[in-house]
Amino acid sequence: MNKTETLTALPEGIARAAQILGAQGLVAFPTETVYGLGGDARSDLAVARIFDAKARPRFNPLIVHVPDLDAARAFAVFDVQAEAVAAAFWPGPLTLVLPLRVDAGLSPLVTADLDSVAIRVPAHPVAQALLRAFGGPLAAPSANPSGRVSPTRAAHVLEGLSGRIAAVLDGGACAVGVESTILGLLGAPALLRPGGVSLERLEALLGPLAMGGNSGKPNAPGQLASHYAPAASVRLNAETANPGEVRLGFGAGVADLNLSPSADLIEAAANLFHMLREADHLAGQGGRISIAAIPENGLGRAINDRLRRAAAPRGLIHAG
Repeated sequence: MNKTETLTALPEGIARAAQILGAQGLVAFPTETVYGLGGDARSDLAVARIFDAKARPRFNPLIVHVPDLDAARAFAVFDVQAEAVAAAFWPGPLTLVLPLRVDAGLSPLVTADLDSVAIRVPAHPVAQALLRAFGGPLAAPSANPSGRVSPTRAAHVLEGLSGRIAAVLDGGACAVGVESTILGLLGAPALLRPGGVSLERLEALLGPLAMGGNSGKPNAPGQLASHYAPAASVRLNAETANPGEVRLGFGAGVADLNLSPSADLIEAAANLFHMLREADHLAGQGGRISIAAIPENGLGRAINDRLRRAAAPRGLIHAG
């Protein structure tokens, strides 16, 4: 493939990105969570190119991005509960897994041949502008090699996928910094992946949620055991660094890098993937990273989910 273009988030850059997508090419673009690797969700060729660029297992489904609820109804079946959740949290960092419409017209690669679809309406203005300029649904997993640390800046995308995709649309750093929450609504509501919308906010609307997700046969992204991984080994809930470890802190204390010196979970989530990358660079080949404990509440639940997967044994299949 030719050199990956870097496009500005101005009308001409967005028009160029839409042109590439219309020709079944791949464009990385910012959302409020992380950068996604977009391709036409109706095109087998475009979606196959996503899997190839990321070296992603084909059994791992993708999230479909659309500009609004009306567009989402063309691809998924919304009952009263799904309509209420969408009204409360869209646009925003929430993905819903819903029954797939029989006339959806999506590539079966997107859904991994399941009869459900993961769908989201992102809030980021650049993502919104691109979706409207393109005029169709975009399949868009995180724009990084499968299993590795997710990108929250255009430079992160180029670090992993330069030369493998047509373009990256540079919209600056992502504000939320961890992927969308995934909520299954195929029966009793179930949290399939913690993310940018907290469990507490969802349960305020829906009541207590079951915990779902299947690492053997995922029905949404982010469920495989090893994921979001730097090259260095990762040690969690570390009170101090061992000799030779790069220390990633949270709150007060000595650290090489700190997710949030003030112990702010919103700040920590926004910094997570960028600082994991920085710690990996500092650690070097064969290096080790120790990470301070993060509270298991609010966005901390999503941060800990990503860190546990980053620290999982690397012999497990990666998916991104």
